[in-house]
Amino acid sequence: MQFAPLYPLIYKILKPSFPNCLWTGNPNSQNIALTFDDGPHREYTPQLLAVLDRYQIPASFFWLGVCVNRAPEAAKMVYSRNHWIGLHGYEHHNFPLLTQQELRNSLEKTQITISQTCNIASEKIRDVRPPNGFFTPNTLKLLKQWNYRPVMWSVVPEDWVRPSINIVVKRVLERVQNGSIIVLHDGYFGGQDVATTAEALIPQLLAQGYKFVTIDSFWENR
Repeated sequence: MQFAPLYPLIYKILKPSFPNCLWTGNPNSQNIALTFDDGPHREYTPQLLAVLDRYQIPASFFWLGVCVNRAPEAAKMVYSRNHWIGLHGYEHHNFPLLTQQELRNSLEKTQITISQTCNIASEKIRDVRPPNGFFTPNTLKLLKQWNYRPVMWSVVPEDWVRPSINIVVKRVLERVQNGSIIVLHDGYFGGQDVATTAEALIPQLLAQGYKFVTIDSFWENR
């Protein structure tokens, strides 16, 4: 069952309810952020990077620690191109289902894994996107207490269920607006199509005048 039509409604409800999360950038600017979850993947991520390289597009990646361990060379490729890197947990577990200590361990373990793989200072890896977008007020309280920054989304085309590349592109183009944070996936689910999707999507967004920035730019101009 696909839930794509519900995401715009969920966004409209949650954004004003949880203003401390990063949901969008500046609505008066054509800057948008292209973000990728569930990677890195040893095959799909390099294919995606080739497209981003071709158009010189900066992106933001929210990684699973277990995937960094599986595909360290892909992780290094992403970081070497100055893309922004955030956390998605060590494994793809919904944060509210974890105990406080399990959540903290998941985030810290992922930080350490990325830090050691890419030679990044752990304290620079602070942005967190909860798997499946699931969180509670207590989740956000803990993230703030531990000095993490919650990053959400405004455009979710549900690419991980692979409805078709054309449908994913159509959903993004219908919903994108100034400041949008677009979520795609370069992991096991959805990653098979991510390079082709990006190749179809990026030129159309550029033609509409949008400019691509990374998540840290949205925080800086918040």
